[in-house]
Amino acid sequence: MSELAMIPAARPIIGDEERAAVDRVMRSGMVAQGPEVAAFEEEFAAQLVGGRTCVAVNSGTSGLHLGLLAAGIGLGDEVIVPSFTFAATANSVALTGATPVFADIEADTFNLDPVSVRAAVTDATAAIMPVHLYGHPADLAGLQGVADEAGLQLFEDAAQAHGARYAGAPVGSFGTFGMFSLYPTKNMTSGEGGMVACEDEEIARGVRLLRNQGMEKQYENELVGLNNRMTDIHAAIGRVQLTKVEAWTAARQANAAWLDANLSGVVVPPVRAGCTHVYHQYTVRLAGASGAERDAVVAALREEHKVGCGVYYPIPNHELVSLARFAPEHELPVTARAAAEVISLPVHPSLSQGDLERIAAGVTTVVGAGS
Repeated sequence: MSELAMIPAARPIIGDEERAAVDRVMRSGMVAQGPEVAAFEEEFAAQLVGGRTCVAVNSGTSGLHLGLLAAGIGLGDEVIVPSFTFAATANSVALTGATPVFADIEADTFNLDPVSVRAAVTDATAAIMPVHLYGHPADLAGLQGVADEAGLQLFEDAAQAHGARYAGAPVGSFGTFGMFSLYPTKNMTSGEGGMVACEDEEIARGVRLLRNQGMEKQYENELVGLNNRMTDIHAAIGRVQLTKVEAWTAARQANAAWLDANLSGVVVPPVRAGCTHVYHQYTVRLAGASGAERDAVVAALREEHKVGCGVYYPIPNHELVSLARFAPEHELPVTARAAAEVISLPVHPSLSQGDLERIAAGVTTVVGAGS
């Protein structure tokens, strides 16, 4: 009997159309930021953020960093963020000279808890930056309520949430800016890159200046900026992926629904009423498990059943060496529990029905054996 092939945890889908788009740009001789980037910005805006002005940059982290700078965040400011996410969220705040302040999350959606956020507000707080983690929208109404009470800005880290919706509106269209990552394993990619959806032209112009050495016209530098431009090569890939992401999202949602109905022994991810989940990660909980117990389940799924799976994120940001100086004095108990219990299972569009059945059988066998 042949050995089972590994079901990958994630798989970028790059086809002939993307290759042809890259070839077209290469033949044109215009490979740096140019007409492809401008077209990608317009098409992304129309399709994913309700027409908000979009500015393309070279990574998601750059998008957060430049969005924060354009919004006026800097030394002496505090920005409330989750600790249960990738470090880029807090890193981008720290890179402005501001202080990331960590608040706890909701147990069901893994997103910032407005109650914890409200308790973290101080006189120095300038903004709240939720992450739409795993592709599920944060409680934008609750967080906007806290922001309005305290006179704060709201920013959206929508790195994982292309096409997610809250109360009928697309994420990325609520805050002063919303940032989408275009890294290879995201729901769509440009090879590498980020897109900043801006509330108004002032923010958009600030991001444009900052991504291009502080200038809109060559050699007329208006401020100290960076080189965070997207290339036309990357934008050409992104434009093709935009034509496919809606169908890919539907496939992810269908795969997630099948797992919801067929997994046992784990807590499947709920979807809040009025929200659309796009399942960048399909993340289950092994309720009551220690980190070591969860890691044993992950190892068994990978080694015995060839099910690629991940743990996002095993170390909360405030416990990382790089960010420990910002650690809160109080505990973040829901964050700690999630970091010990979560497992992300594959739901990407290239899965077959047989793959889904193997994932469900593997989880049932491994979790059942450990109970």
